[in-house]
Parts: sequence; C-alpha cells; structure tokens
Amino acid sequence: MIGLANAGGDTINSIKQAAEFGITQGGQKLAGLLIFITDVHALGLQTAQGLVLTEAFYWDKDDATRAFAKRFGELNGGKMPTMVHAGVYASVLHYLKAVEALKSKDPKAVMAKMKEMPSDDPLFGKGQIRADGRHVHDMYLVEVKKPEESKGPWDYYKILATIPADKAFRPLDQGGCPLVK
Repeated sequence: MIGLANAGGDTINSIKQAAEFGITQGGQKLAGLLIFITDVHALGLQTAQGLVLTEAFYWDKDDATRAFAKRFGELNGGKMPTMVHAGVYASVLHYLKAVEALKSKDPKAVMAKMKEMPSDDPLFGKGQIRADGRHVHDMYLVEVKKPEESKGPWDYYKILATIPADKAFRPLDQGGCPLVK
C-alpha cells in the first residue's frame, strides 16, 4: 500500500503517474488521505480504479443520500456532492434545529445547544458535536471500482467497511484542545 499524504492537484498527479508507470497494474495499491469524489470523476475509473480512501459521505450509500444527491445534481449540472457539500448541508440543518429548539439565534446559546443535541440527519446519520467542536460520525472505507463494475456516471465506490464514530476520530481526551475542560 502506498499512502498519498498530499491533496488536490498533487494527489491527482500522483495517481495519474502511478497508473502511467504501471504501479497499480503491477498489484500495488494506493491509499489517498484526502480524496473527493470529484477528484475520482476527474481522473476517470480507468486511472483511479483500486484506489482506497476514507469518506464521510457517499451519494449512493442509501435512499436518503441518493435523494439528496438527486436534488444537488439537478442544481449543479449533474455533478454529485462531495463529503464537504454534504457536511455543509448537515451542519446548517443541525444549526437550524438548535435555533428552533431554543427559539433564539444567540451564538453562544446555539453552539451550546448544538453540542448538547445529538445530530441525526439523512446524510450522516447519528452523530455528536463534542466539546472540542469536532463532529463525530461514522466514516467509510471505500475502494474505487473498476470501469466494468460501475453501473453508470458517478457510480465509483465500493464500501469496504464502516468505521464507527468512536474509532474514526481521535478520542476527546487525546486532542489537547483548550475548549475541553
């Protein structure tokens, strides 16, 4: 396994070069530390096949994620949402739920309420905002499909495993955050 500890264009170029020089065809696997589905789309399945990565959100995981992705795609030229797009949607939804529960937009009170209330939305499921401000939720280990495994546009991932929230994020007591008292 070759871990790619880079991001953006550098990661895309590394993956292209690995394919070009036959590294992945020779059986070596690549693992990306920060890859988005839009990166895989830009690379194409022929080049990205076999790449292993972690994802917080996959548009084709279940009926709820597909419904969100359909709405998103209709507004964005058919593109599927990344985990960042889904994260913004889910965080705003959680914020609005806290505002509604408080009947207030006071920032300190809303933040306290957001940390108090567990999050539960159709994109990430159940989660929680910890004292350090990190939202913890399940993550997914995925592998990019071979071209012949894909059923159509944006059908790129096989979910290999679900990483439970308590295993996916550094424990609260090991972070050294000054917000944790």
